[in-house]
Amino acid sequence: MRLDYASIKDESTFILTDFNCTPALDLLKDKGLYKILWSRGQAVSFRVDGSLIELEKDQIIFCTPINVLEIDKDTEGIVSLVFNREFYCIQDHDQEVSCNGFLFFGSSVPQILTLKGKDKDSFCSMFDSFEEEFKNKDQIQGEMLRTLLKSFLIKSRRLIKQELPDPGLPNNQLDIIRRFNVLVEKHFREKHQVADYADLLFKSPKTLSNLFHKYSDKSPLATINERIVVEAKRLLLYSDKTSEEIAYELGYKEAGHFSKFFKKHAGSNPSEFKSKKLASS
Repeated sequence: MRLDYASIKDESTFILTDFNCTPALDLLKDKGLYKILWSRGQAVSFRVDGSLIELEKDQIIFCTPINVLEIDKDTEGIVSLVFNREFYCIQDHDQEVSCNGFLFFGSSVPQILTLKGKDKDSFCSMFDSFEEEFKNKDQIQGEMLRTLLKSFLIKSRRLIKQELPDPGLPNNQLDIIRRFNVLVEKHFREKHQVADYADLLFKSPKTLSNLFHKYSDKSPLATINERIVVEAKRLLLYSDKTSEEIAYELGYKEAGHFSKFFKKHAGSNPSEFKSKKLASS
């Protein structure tokens, strides 16, 4: 199943699919798409950036255009919203939904939401509305789909906030964490220390550490390190660059220092990691 909306005027694209057909799977080759996947029918497994992701039934994962997804053709139980920046730019519309650095680009691992009870019914109704709107081929179809997507993102953000260690975290404090995540996404190749980001946010490293304790079980430094490691893994698996080239791209002047860092966080050095992954694929 693949339902498409496309505008020639602004080159925007919005798609509802279950990835059970070749045209839908071809979307995974497009590097410019956001992908939101819901394991609506059953538990599913697939790979994101080379790592196995196992979604329990009624979990939703939020993937950015930089995430590389690998889904088998016979995978059943997924329903997905797929869109490009032209249809809805997360960064440009951040004031509307406040999900940049939270739902998307919020950490090295894509955000996962677990639906329960009445929330599941609410999301089922939203997806029914998406399907119904694809039948309306008129001039306002695109705007209606965008409105539905904004509602979906706002609802998702609210539910994920409820799952935080401190659900009552004030919005101004959550905004600092969001800004930190956005800055890490922008600067992780050259800025590797918490103090670098504390300076950009006009906060102390201790303030950031205290906020992150309320937000998750990861420290600010762990967030930075994981982002570097994920990018290294992605480059090792999906590019022809050597370990030395990757080290330089990620801000390491000495390939040996990068190799030690990678082994500490990934369990093996870059060449061993790549060999093992390619052998098991």
